[in-house]
Amino acid sequence: MHLLIAVALTLLAHTLHAAYPERPIRLIIASSPGTGADYFGRTIAAALTELNKQQVVPDNRTGAGGLIAMQTLANANPDGYTIGTASSSMMVVPLLYAKPPYNPLTDFAPIAMLASIPSVVMISSTIPAKTVQEFIAYAKPRPGQLNFASVGSGTAAHLSAEIFAKAAGIQAVHVPFKNVADAWGEMFSGRLHFIVFVAPAVTPMMQDKRVRALAVTSKTRALGFPDLPTVAEAGLPNAAVETPFGIAAPAKTPRAIINRLHADIVTVLKRPETAERFARQGGVPLIDTTPESFAALIKAEHELYRKLIAQIGIKPQ
Repeated sequence: MHLLIAVALTLLAHTLHAAYPERPIRLIIASSPGTGADYFGRTIAAALTELNKQQVVPDNRTGAGGLIAMQTLANANPDGYTIGTASSSMMVVPLLYAKPPYNPLTDFAPIAMLASIPSVVMISSTIPAKTVQEFIAYAKPRPGQLNFASVGSGTAAHLSAEIFAKAAGIQAVHVPFKNVADAWGEMFSGRLHFIVFVAPAVTPMMQDKRVRALAVTSKTRALGFPDLPTVAEAGLPNAAVETPFGIAAPAKTPRAIINRLHADIVTVLKRPETAERFARQGGVPLIDTTPESFAALIKAEHELYRKLIAQIGIKPQ
């Protein structure tokens, strides 16, 4: 009897694998257009649409530093027709709440890592500094007078800037924005002084004279910006940080579907055109990804930022 049940379940899994997807898939993107999550999410959505001849529809859900998007994903029907982007904010934002609305370790089924992307330290060109050390020399005598932007508390832009400020020994004020476009407007005017945004969010502005790129936060120079020094080269090895980007589904999504999505995403990541697109944004596709390795990274990142938030002094609300 047990053997018959096992055979039946195996056949069902194979049937599910072969039939899926039979209708459009929604890809929840946990940030606004122009961000890293949006860039990588749309890249994968377009490629999966072409691969399976079934539409993968990007759905930007902004607000609360990605909390709304991830809560929507966690509560979605676990049938494989709702998936979402997963980056640092997925692991971090619940740490900012005394009663978090979801658990990043148990409410999701990791599918695949896409890439780990550095951020770029950029300042308003109204500040008379052309290097990281010159910027530190300008900022240190002005504690609390400079500010930096993010797209929400707990996002990569927020914590990467906090890490940079801590390593540099400067005091600056965090100003969260609803979207990247508003932050750029304030940077251009000089009312906002610096940002530490993931590479895809800053690439379109790299040649704009109203801002100035100083360094990348990766341990080695980024492929997309070979002329920019790393923060370690600039004298701040403790400011090195990269943001992981991946795709996840709601917990309890059938393993056969997770395996199918994982295989399709790896197929996309191995394509030369994917490598070219990622390289333009300072990253390399992670073609050796597995659901298990992504789950392990989520756990490690959650613990890393749990300690960091305590060190920075951010108190859960």
